[in-house]
Amino acid sequence: MFLPPAGFTCSKHFEGYPCCHRQWQHSGHCHFVHGYSRSFTFWFAAKQLDACGFVVDFSSLRPLEKQLRDQFDHTFLVNQDDPLLEQWQSLHQQGALDLRVMQNVGMEHTAQLLWNWANELLKKRDQGRTCCWKVEARENISNEATYFSVPHWFESTNSGGQPFASI
Repeated sequence: MFLPPAGFTCSKHFEGYPCCHRQWQHSGHCHFVHGYSRSFTFWFAAKQLDACGFVVDFSSLRPLEKQLRDQFDHTFLVNQDDPLLEQWQSLHQQGALDLRVMQNVGMEHTAQLLWNWANELLKKRDQGRTCCWKVEARENISNEATYFSVPHWFESTNSGGQPFASI
């Protein structure tokens, strides 16, 4: 079992991102275009709380929420190596779909992508006081994938955001 990287944790759930995708290499029905309403849960950690006593002020996550909306709200997701990419791009240009090209549209890669987004925001804003250590990406109530890891910059800082001194 993976334990949180610090003493204080919290989580934030975002839901209601209807989009469609396809896994063109899948030998079954997943190679067809199909859709879900995706949802995401982020877990955050802090070595010390902010002035208000929060790990993360949830209202400060609006930039992350905007990224989620821009990427997943009524969009069509395809892998960057999809052999029909030119056709999807043409349909996008014609206004038939709102295309997003991803390394991989699967929930595992999505969870890792969102972990990166959250940590980019937190590192810049909190200078190492907080991190996102886990993301759960769901395509429906039955199917989810999780990515968890502690950013190297969080592991190497003390509670004041300064690098740990070598002993």
